[in-house]
Amino acid sequence: MSAFRSKLRIFLLISIFSLFHSSCHREKYDVIPDVLVDFYIDLTDPEFFDLNAIGNHVLIDSSTNNMGYKAAGYDGNGIIVYRAQPDEFIALDRTCPHDYVLDRTSIAVDVDGIYAECPLCGSSFALPGYGTPSSGPSQYPLKMYRARFTGQFVHVSNY
Repeated sequence: MSAFRSKLRIFLLISIFSLFHSSCHREKYDVIPDVLVDFYIDLTDPEFFDLNAIGNHVLIDSSTNNMGYKAAGYDGNGIIVYRAQPDEFIALDRTCPHDYVLDRTSIAVDVDGIYAECPLCGSSFALPGYGTPSSGPSQYPLKMYRARFTGQFVHVSNY
């Protein structure tokens, strides 16, 4: 029985260490400052019709359906909402993390297909890869927000 307890203790210690390591690791790469994000997308709304197909995206900002500042993302650059799977949506801030880290420059990435590209530094970010850099100088992914799908609505928030 004591051998089992020793193994259990070791497993628990490794699990706790891994949990703290992964949470610190995520914060290290989340370089864009937090802003309040909280809005709903109705998939029956014609403005968001593209999100009914996997692999499509829409760009959201404060003027989209009069959603206001809670849909603006950092510095008003907007948010990309991408449909990755039938029940999975990915919401990413459009602010290039590379330019922000360099000199606090707030540049909105452009989106073409499944990639977002910074017009200033040339970094490319893969939307299906949760905004991870695929080319260019960026070592940081795009800031990600929560996207919860409830069947007809996608709730995007950072809480």
